[in-house]
Amino acid sequence: MLKNLTIAGKLRAAFALLLVLLIGQALFAYSRLERVQNELHEISTNWLPSVSAVKQMNTHAMEYHSGGLLEFYGSDEKELAAARAEKSNKLEAFNKAREHYAKLISLDAERKAYESFVANWARYVELSERAITLKRGGKAEEAQQVAMEARTVFATADALIDKLVAFNEDGAAESKKHGEEVYRSALVWLALISLAALAAGALLAMNLIRAITRPLSQAQEATERVAAGDLSQPISFSGNDEIAQLLQGMQRMQQSLIATVGSVRMGADSVATASAEIAQGNADLSSRTEEQASSLEETSATMEQLQATVRQNSESASQVARDGGQVVGEVVSTMRGIETSSTRISDIISVIDGIAFQTNILALNAAVEAARAGEQGRGFAVVAAEVRTLAQRSAAASKEIKGLITSSVEQVQSGTQLVDKAGQTIQDIVSSVQKLADIVGEISSASREQSLGISQVGEAISQLDRATQQNAALVEESAAASESLRNQAQTLVGAVSSFKLDAHARTSQPAAAARASSTTNRPAPYKAPVKAAVRAPSKVATKPMAQTSQRPAPAAAKAATPVDDGDWSSF
Repeated sequence: MLKNLTIAGKLRAAFALLLVLLIGQALFAYSRLERVQNELHEISTNWLPSVSAVKQMNTHAMEYHSGGLLEFYGSDEKELAAARAEKSNKLEAFNKAREHYAKLISLDAERKAYESFVANWARYVELSERAITLKRGGKAEEAQQVAMEARTVFATADALIDKLVAFNEDGAAESKKHGEEVYRSALVWLALISLAALAAGALLAMNLIRAITRPLSQAQEATERVAAGDLSQPISFSGNDEIAQLLQGMQRMQQSLIATVGSVRMGADSVATASAEIAQGNADLSSRTEEQASSLEETSATMEQLQATVRQNSESASQVARDGGQVVGEVVSTMRGIETSSTRISDIISVIDGIAFQTNILALNAAVEAARAGEQGRGFAVVAAEVRTLAQRSAAASKEIKGLITSSVEQVQSGTQLVDKAGQTIQDIVSSVQKLADIVGEISSASREQSLGISQVGEAISQLDRATQQNAALVEESAAASESLRNQAQTLVGAVSSFKLDAHARTSQPAAAARASSTTNRPAPYKAPVKAAVRAPSKVATKPMAQTSQRPAPAAAKAATPVDDGDWSSF
C-alpha cells in the first residue's frame, strides 16, 4: 500500500495519523482537566465559603451566648450596658453570616438542617431575652427556668451548626476525592494514549524510513557505479513515489549514457587517428617551411650587405670631390686676403710718415714763432722743441717701420706672386678634380640607381622572408594545435575507456586507434633553424648561396619519415 503512495502522501498519512492521536489526546486531557477544574471551582466557590460562613455563624453565636450569660448573671450597670452592646453587635454579625451562608446552600438535607437551625436560633434568642427581662423584673425563679430552656435550645442550635459544618466539610472532601479520581484516571488514559501514539509513530517512522532509505540506497549504489564508470548493471525500481521516479530517470540516464559513451568512444578513436595524421603532416610542413625561411633570410642578409657596400662607395666619391673643391677655394681666398692686407699696411705706413713730417714742420714753425715772441714765448718754445724732438723721433721710427714694412710688402708681394702661381696650379688641379668629381658623380648616380634597384629587391626579399616567417610560425602553431588535439583525443579515449558497458552495448575500438598509437611513435622530422646568422653590413658576402647546399634536401627529410604523407609531399 505504501509503495503506491508518493513520499508526500506517506508523510501526509503518517502526520495525519499522529495529528489525530495528538488531537484526541488533547481533547481527552481537556475534558479531564475541565472536570478537575469544575471540582476545584465547586470547592473554592461553594464548600469552602460555606464552611467559613458556618464557622463565623458558630463563632458569633457563641459570643452572643456568652454576652447573654453575662447580662443574665451580671449586676453592674456598666457591665450590663457593655454586654448588651456586645450582644447587639454579635447578633448583627451573626445575621450577616447567616444570610451569606443561605445563598451557598446546595443540598436539600443541608437546607433542612439550616431551616431547623434558624428556627432553634430564633427560639433561643427569644428565650434568652425573656429570661433577662424576667430577671430584671425580679422574677428570678421563673427567669431561671426560662434560662434553662434557652440553654437547651442553644445546645440544639449548636449541634445543628456542627451538622452544617460537617455537611460542607464532607462535600469539600467528596469534591476533592472526585477530582483526585478524575486526575488519576486522566493520567492513566493519557499514558495509554501516549504509549499508543508512540508505538504508532515508531511503526510509521520505521515503515517510512524503510520505504525511503531502501530506494535511496539503490540510487546511491547506482550513482556510485556510474561514477566508477560501471554501466553494465541495470537500475531496478518499484513503486510510484518520487524516489521510484528518480530511479526511473536514472535508468533512462544510464541507457542514454551507454549510447553516448559508445558514440564518444568511436568518435574519440576517429579523432585520435585523424589528429595524429594531421600532426605528422604539420610537422613535415613546418620543417620545409623553416628551411625556406632560413634560405630567404640568408638571401636577404646578402642583398642588404651588397646594398650597403654600393651606397658606401657612392657616398665616399661624392664626399672626396666636395672636400677637394672646398679646400682649394679656401687656399685661394686666404692668399688673396694676405695680399690685400699687405697693400693696406703699406698705405698706412705712408700716412704715418706724412703725419710725422707735418708734425716736424709744425714744431719748427712753432719754434720760430716762439723766438719772435721773445720772453713770453719761451715756454711755448720749450714745448715746441719737445714736440719737434718727438716728431723727429716719430719720423725716424716711421722710417724704420716703413723700411721694415716695405721689405715685408715686397716679400708678401713675392709670396703673392708665388701663391698666384700656386693658385693657378691648384685651379688646374681643382678643374681636374671637378672633372673627376663629375665622373664620380656619374658613377654615384649609377650606383644610386643600382642601390635603388637593390633596395627594391631587398625589400621584396624581406617581405617574402617575413611572410615565410609568419607562415612558419602559423605552421608551428598548427602543429602544436594538432599535437594538443591528438593528446586531448587520447585523453578522451582513455577517459571513455574507463566506462564498462554491458555485453549488448559494448563496442570494440576501431582499428584506427591502433594506427593512432603507432603514429605517436614516429621519429620527429628534421627542423632547420628559422633565424640564420646575419653578417655585419660592412663585410660583403663572397659566397652567399654556398651555405644552402649544406641543408638537408627536402627529399631526404621526407625520406626520414616512414609514413607516406599523401598530398603533403606536393607542398
